[in-house]
Amino acid sequence: MRILIANDDGYLAPGLAALVQACEGLGQIDVIAPEQNASGTSNSLSLNRPLSVYEASAPAQKGFRYVNGTPSDSVHIALTGLLPQRPDLVLSGINQGANMGDDTLYSGTVAAAMEGYLFGVPAIAFSQVDRGWTHLDAAARAARRVVESVLPLLADPAATRPWLLNVNIPNRADADRLPWATTRLGRRHASSPAIAQTNPRGEPIYWIGPAGDAREAGEGTDFHAVTQGQVSITPLQVDLTDHAQLPRWQARLHGPGGGA
Repeated sequence: MRILIANDDGYLAPGLAALVQACEGLGQIDVIAPEQNASGTSNSLSLNRPLSVYEASAPAQKGFRYVNGTPSDSVHIALTGLLPQRPDLVLSGINQGANMGDDTLYSGTVAAAMEGYLFGVPAIAFSQVDRGWTHLDAAARAARRVVESVLPLLADPAATRPWLLNVNIPNRADADRLPWATTRLGRRHASSPAIAQTNPRGEPIYWIGPAGDAREAGEGTDFHAVTQGQVSITPLQVDLTDHAQLPRWQARLHGPGGGA
C-alpha cells in the first residue's frame, strides 16, 4: 500500500503532520505538499514557470518534500514524474477550516485530492470545521478511521473506478467517536463585499470578503451534519454538466432560428 499525502496549508502545517502520523502503519507514505499556504487556489496549475521540489530539513517534517507551487502542482508532479510508482490512495489535509458547500470549488485541499482522482487514484480530502487546530489529535484519529474503512475497496480488484470523498470533521475531543453522515453539498450565501483599503503609497487595494453563511443547510447536507455533531462525508465528482438542462438548451440552440 502506497499513500500520497498533500495539503493546501503548506508543508509546515500542523494538520499535515497530524494526518501523516495518523496514517503510520497503513502503508508506505509519501508527503509532497506546497511550500507555502495555498488556500483558495482551487485546481490551479503553474504553467508559466518551472517547479522545484525540496526536502524538508526540520525533524518534525523528516521525509517531507515540498513544491514551490499549488496543491494541484504538488500532486500532479508527484504522479507524473516524482514518485517511482503510482500510489494506491491520495489524501489531502487536514485543513484548517471547513470545506463544505461552495467552498469545494475554491478549496486547495479538495483540489489536491481531486488531482489524484483525475489521474484515476482514489482520494480523500480532510478538513476540520473550525479554524485554530483545536482537538486536532481527535480529528486525526477520525481521519484514520475513515481511511481504514476504505482500505478493503483498494484491495478489491472489482472496485476499479476511482472515487473522491470530501470529509469535514467537527472540532471536538470526541471527533473520532462521532457518527458519520453521508451527505450532499449544501450552498452558501454570496460572500461578503470586498474590503477596500489603501496601501502606503496611497493606492487602492482590496481584500476578498469572508465567505457567506450557509444558505442551503437542510437535512442531508454537509452543513447540517456537522451542526448535528456528525462527521460529514460527501462523495464528489468532476462532471459539471447540467444534465437536467441539456434537452432545454438543445431546443433553444438548435431549434428554429438556432444553430445547425
